[in-house]
Amino acid sequence: MKDRKEFYNLLAEIDGKPFAEYEKIIGDFDFARYVIKCPRIDITPDGVSPVFVIRVPQSIAELPGHLYDSPVRRTALEDMLTRNLSEAAAQIAHFNESGWARRNILVAEPGQKILPRTSVVVTKEYIDACIRIALPYKVFAGGAENGRIVDSEMARKVFFDDLPAVISGSLFCCNLNLAEAENFVNTMEDADRVRQTLATLGLVSFVGEGSLLGRERDSDLPDYDNIEPFEVEESAQIEIGVPNAGSVRGLGIPAGLTVILGDAAKGRKDFMDALASGVFNHIPGDGRESVITVADAVQISMDRGRCIQEINITPFLLEVEGGDPASYSTDSADSFTSQAASAIEALEVGARVLIVDENSSAPAFLTTDARVAGLLDETPRASLAQRARQMVDELGISLIIGGENLVAEYIPIADTILKVEDFQVTDITEEAKALELSLPPEAPAVNLGPMLARSRWIMPSSIDAAVGRIDVVIEALDLKAIQFGRSVIELDAITQIADENQTRTIGLLLYYAKLRYMQEGYPLREMLDMIDRDLSGEGLASITRDRRGDLARPRRYELAAALNRLPTFRVSHATE
Repeated sequence: MKDRKEFYNLLAEIDGKPFAEYEKIIGDFDFARYVIKCPRIDITPDGVSPVFVIRVPQSIAELPGHLYDSPVRRTALEDMLTRNLSEAAAQIAHFNESGWARRNILVAEPGQKILPRTSVVVTKEYIDACIRIALPYKVFAGGAENGRIVDSEMARKVFFDDLPAVISGSLFCCNLNLAEAENFVNTMEDADRVRQTLATLGLVSFVGEGSLLGRERDSDLPDYDNIEPFEVEESAQIEIGVPNAGSVRGLGIPAGLTVILGDAAKGRKDFMDALASGVFNHIPGDGRESVITVADAVQISMDRGRCIQEINITPFLLEVEGGDPASYSTDSADSFTSQAASAIEALEVGARVLIVDENSSAPAFLTTDARVAGLLDETPRASLAQRARQMVDELGISLIIGGENLVAEYIPIADTILKVEDFQVTDITEEAKALELSLPPEAPAVNLGPMLARSRWIMPSSIDAAVGRIDVVIEALDLKAIQFGRSVIELDAITQIADENQTRTIGLLLYYAKLRYMQEGYPLREMLDMIDRDLSGEGLASITRDRRGDLARPRRYELAAALNRLPTFRVSHATE
């Protein structure tokens, strides 16, 4: 293995030469306290930030073993170290003559959720940090490769001044706040224990007393200026034991059909959003650390204009013009059919809890006004209110319905009714039932069992990531959009995507699934089972040929939602 002196000399040797000369630093270099691994350098016009793996031996990092002695604690520690790296890299920015800051060390920037990532890997032997380094260059108009020549002076500053500061300040135990690290890891472990306990208590979600649920507008960040701690009346509180904090107290949302009643502006919307985001664990200080929802809960929203392929929507639509509702397809769904299809698709791939709020729902899908139903012509549509009790009883799933104006029909059939007002929650089940509100109109009889037993097989040729001569073009355009080949997958209605790195990973997983499983003819649900197995057993890094630090693991539900919204997606056949 070469050492840091040889690396220094290589940079001096290629100074002022074409950018392609940077290929000479490919390999492993021992910098005494860590090793720099450079597997490849892309010399295309856009390829100026190759991935470097920085390996720090545990004999030097000396991270305490108890911080990563279980998969849950390891995930938390890796996530925290990623945040340390990102923060340290952001503080080292070089300003050009125009005053613009240039970041040469690029690290994944996590949001409020703790996720399995590829940015940092912790083992008993070493820590690997996967980062991108923008290789410094100067623009030269004298005909060099793409007009770029190596700037060795700046490169030496990046590799010999900036990088050591970032690595030592972020990954070495001697420079870490161990109390903060302990709290970060323990918070994750406690939340995971609550999630494991929910089913044994007959619950689908838990909201800890004192949680800060209010968010900044159109943001996942806490709204500290206008935030009120969540409160629940003492008679409705439960206590759950956890390994580090001893116990947590708060509100348990029971399995079955639950109605969350309240004004969207007085906490209900934030409450519903918190339940949906509770499928992931949150960083300390977020305010939702003790808001925990079972992992197979999916929030369902209308998604007007989305495509639908071969979905059995007969529970909600018995007739459709020019098509078969038992195998419904369209290139542009209306609000009702889009939400109906999204509910069926989530159940198809294993969702056990559906979360629905009136603010993001089609009114016709959410409810049928029994007061005027008899005055209207018979309709082939059935609302969720008409199917809710049957879905809960026959399929064994749970529904959480939130609203103010469109949820009256759910009250007579609900198991639990909660009122949210100014982040204070009270159980009003008896009071609401006493109102003797009208039941939703009876819907035509439909057997729901065969609907979930139905399997769809994917047409592999419809999953095409190529653009012209380029075999694979996959990138996250933002949090809610994926460039996949010539298509753009719009995910605006998929509210539980937590991180742009998750979005990017979803695109790569679609391509991975095509290469590994779609050609073998597996149905969608079985294919997702095998992808989950691969990610749990082999890790996220196994889905790409090259090492990269910008991946975060998504759930199967968001992956399936993206596949169902890929404009070119086609189903070869479906069977009961």
